[in-house]
Amino acid sequence: MTAKLTALQHRPADLIAERMPQHVAVIMDGNGRWAKQRGLPRIMGHKRGVDTLKLLLRCCNDWGIGALTAYAFSTENWGRPEEEVEFLMVLFERVLRRELAELMAENVRIRFVGNLAVLPASLQQEIERSMVDTAQNTGVQFTVATNYGGRQEIVQACRAIAHQVKQGNLEPEEVNDALFERHLYTQGLADPDLLIRTSGEMRISNFLLWQLAYAEMYITDTFWPDFDHEEFHRALVNYQQRHRRFGKL
Repeated sequence: MTAKLTALQHRPADLIAERMPQHVAVIMDGNGRWAKQRGLPRIMGHKRGVDTLKLLLRCCNDWGIGALTAYAFSTENWGRPEEEVEFLMVLFERVLRRELAELMAENVRIRFVGNLAVLPASLQQEIERSMVDTAQNTGVQFTVATNYGGRQEIVQACRAIAHQVKQGNLEPEEVNDALFERHLYTQGLADPDLLIRTSGEMRISNFLLWQLAYAEMYITDTFWPDFDHEEFHRALVNYQQRHRRFGKL
């Protein structure tokens, strides 16, 4: 994410504006395998993956997609080698520090979701600064799921609601979808229309378990560092060929 990318500007002609997803979520898988294929350390795959994420953000900005959510670090990722985890924490911090000015120039609004309290203090400071500085921007809503787990999110929402019931401030009959969503990390953000997962894995890996209930899924064998704007274009063409019925006829 260090090199400034040339603006893509025009949406490909075969993409119908009215059928574009308004929120795309991505599981960025395959960084380590990409690096291994090239005889490189895994961390090089993560560095290249950041460039891919920046490109996708630019595509969303230029092609009329209002929100992008990226699965950056899961609650399970703490089980990776300590050296790799430490590198990822440093990488997140450096990227935020270096790219904030460009995010501002592109009118991007950034938001982090997950259990952020256990992240390194210096990273928490950069996260807070980036969210405060971009809060008034009106462009793409860029959400970064960091130390995020879908089950954890649902459990904490249940606890918050149960506490209100226990305190007598809420009746059980008042609990519904809308109230539950207000207690999720992603409150205020529309559910994803499209989930993209790279590297060919056929699972959602504890990501946005509530929010992905009716999302279309696109799986590609391409590793994340190679997922360029042409790959994204193919995913969007595939999405636009589908008929979303939401369980209805």
